[in-house]
Amino acid sequence: MTLLDYLPSLQRAATPRIDPAVWPSTATVDALGRLCVGDVPLTDVADQFRTPAHVVDEIDFRRRLQRYRAQRDIEVTYDAASLLTTAVAGWVADEGAGLAVHSAGELTIALAGGLDAARITMHGDVRDGAGVGRVVVDSVMDVAYLACAVRRPQPVLIGVTADDDIEGHTAQIAKRILQQPLLTLVGLHCPLDTHVTETIPRIIAAMADIRAHHGVIPHEVNLGGAEGGDPAELADLIGDALDWACAAERFARPRVVVEQGPAISAQAGVTLLGVTAVESRPGADALIWVDGSISEDSLHAKHSVALANRHALGPTQSVIVAGHHCHDVLARGVELSADVHPGDLLAIAGTGADQHSKATNYHMVGRPPVIAVKRGRATELVRRETTADLLARDLGWSGGAVALHD
Repeated sequence: MTLLDYLPSLQRAATPRIDPAVWPSTATVDALGRLCVGDVPLTDVADQFRTPAHVVDEIDFRRRLQRYRAQRDIEVTYDAASLLTTAVAGWVADEGAGLAVHSAGELTIALAGGLDAARITMHGDVRDGAGVGRVVVDSVMDVAYLACAVRRPQPVLIGVTADDDIEGHTAQIAKRILQQPLLTLVGLHCPLDTHVTETIPRIIAAMADIRAHHGVIPHEVNLGGAEGGDPAELADLIGDALDWACAAERFARPRVVVEQGPAISAQAGVTLLGVTAVESRPGADALIWVDGSISEDSLHAKHSVALANRHALGPTQSVIVAGHHCHDVLARGVELSADVHPGDLLAIAGTGADQHSKATNYHMVGRPPVIAVKRGRATELVRRETTADLLARDLGWSGGAVALHD
């Protein structure tokens, strides 16, 4: 029995606040004050796999994907740029969702994870995507490259942005696509920002223009990066805009695919960092130095950092959390226990996106492992990058180069 067992009121006062809007859905705090995700104490993850480490809550990830899959009027495709391993690709396959990839490497991982190629949308180098379910072409040169690479009929989406002259852009590329016997124009792909009601009518107008000039009816709208809060609200917003636009153009309502990345993976992820030093600064926020970093794309604000290894007793203080580079500030104005000391474990919430794929701050020290947690079990999905890995591709210098002279 601990003191907290005898004094429940003290336990309630000492328990860190775990905001369900920030932390994974399975996050809890146990009687010892340890932060747990997926019924696994994060201290156990740190003990077994060391820090820094990225932790992914499999149940949380699947639940968010399922919420989008449950919407009747939209289909969801997970954006691999957010977080991708072979295991994550397997989760996406299990849930019946599609996957958007952006490179040959992501495509290889997706296929190795069990994704059916027919459910994959390829962005980027179109030649790498020949044979997948959809290839997004952004220019007439993309059409030429893809036409040379395909060996069987290939469905194609024309990529546009809200800043484009959408009708003019699509008219030019559609003409080239329709000249290629193995390319089939199925629709448009457009990154969707907050201006849903303005962008969707322009997309439908461009599709109606293709119908009028070429006698071909595109039947799919793929809205990439449509990051939203509630999936039902997003589906309603898109549906209302589509109904109005289709009625205005007398155009049959198309199939709608929504690409979601961080909306599914970000909150499912937690980054574990060990405290290496604490610097008190009278009149200013204390500095807490940790043994790792996070991608700049996922820096989160106040209240997303918590002491993960124990109850925080006593007063708190405002701190700045800094990484292993002096300029690497991870969080400012965070309220943490005033007694944080080297050896403590910090967890940063909301870091399930852009960490594994964009961990550029680790290029000289090796990227952290990716650990999945679920129902009391921690599984290493990607091992820690070692110095041997960093040197494996370095061919060195043979000394045989020709010397340069004045």
